[in-house]
Amino acid sequence: MGMTFAEKVLARAAGLEKVGPGQIVTVRPDHLLTHDNTAAIIGKIEEDLQTYGVVRPDLPIIVLDHVVPAANEKTATGHARVREFVAAHGLTNFYDVGTGVCHQVVVERGHALPGRILVGSDSHTCSYGAVNAFSTGIDRTEAAALLLTGETWFRVPPTTRITLKGRLKPPVSAKDLILTIIGDISAGGATYQAVEFHGDRETLAGLTIENRFTIANMGIEMGAKVAVFPCDDATESYLASLGVSRDAYEPTWADPDAVYVRDLEYDLGSIEPVVAFPHKVDNVRRVSEEEGLELQQALLGTCTNGRATDLRAAAAILEGKLVSPTMRLLVLPASREVLADVLEDGTMETLVAAGAILLPVGCGPCLGAHQGVLAPGERCISTANRNFKGRMGCKDAEIYLASPETVAASALAGKLADPRKMA
Repeated sequence: MGMTFAEKVLARAAGLEKVGPGQIVTVRPDHLLTHDNTAAIIGKIEEDLQTYGVVRPDLPIIVLDHVVPAANEKTATGHARVREFVAAHGLTNFYDVGTGVCHQVVVERGHALPGRILVGSDSHTCSYGAVNAFSTGIDRTEAAALLLTGETWFRVPPTTRITLKGRLKPPVSAKDLILTIIGDISAGGATYQAVEFHGDRETLAGLTIENRFTIANMGIEMGAKVAVFPCDDATESYLASLGVSRDAYEPTWADPDAVYVRDLEYDLGSIEPVVAFPHKVDNVRRVSEEEGLELQQALLGTCTNGRATDLRAAAAILEGKLVSPTMRLLVLPASREVLADVLEDGTMETLVAAGAILLPVGCGPCLGAHQGVLAPGERCISTANRNFKGRMGCKDAEIYLASPETVAASALAGKLADPRKMA
């Protein structure tokens, strides 16, 4: 009997020949991600840090991204404390304000590689499964202990296999696919499971690394511990573009006779534009059945859909047109590199000409802590990954999750709109 992806990675890291679901293993992750919450994390272990220091200077990856630039004195003080911590311990992977959203930065800077184990004090750390990494979120206390010891434990997860067939039909996109899956299996349908995405060569070739990032990013929204794709030609080509040598990583994938707790199959050609209604990510409906819902704000970007391809898809719909005067369109590139790309190719010029407001690279309004906060009664359609009550700073506002294409179409219409009618 073979092993799944998660079982293989954890067995290797634990120095074991074989592991199975439910088994507890102790491993030493390759990296630990933290962000603005680093200040709170190190506050838990101040005395220990003074005595023992950080176990490895290259273990932490710290990205200041959640409230950038600092919105108040408290935030600024936290940022300053993180910078002091980095300098005091000689940490090598620090990315200050303006670099980008942590998950985009981790992948762009070549830290997430096939077969590696990355953990982070942020639930969307599962994003790095897009490049065949075992990546998952942990809590702050666990992160604090990991800084000191370099070691943590996992309960080996059971695995669901999702087999993809065919190709998406633009303007239907990867966001529509993952929202459809979450709507089908529910927000808790894969709780503490690894989710493997399978498909033949042609199908996987039709899903870019950016597409896979969107899908893996939302793995946690169905409860998954890990959401992962195989390492293929697209993965290797993408990593090469970052300057990563092929001998720097070891791709890992499930054995043909691995055992799964569930098998699901999706025909990509049958996926339609969908939207997640408040206040649950799995409250998914077809856009075609809900058109006309009035909206006041649109958010394009975040770690889910803030890459250049996402912004270009929206710009293709917005080009030569103007955002509805009743709408505010906020654009949030996922990193400085993404911003540079869309400035160079004219995408950002198209978005701004249509009436978009460019925000600093970072998390911005996604978590309701900074910029783009909603007023009571307002509705926002967003390419982010969560629509919980109060997520964007107001418990009496509503958030609708959709693809960049649907967000762009809705920004033009001033109400929920099907992008297939504007493509």
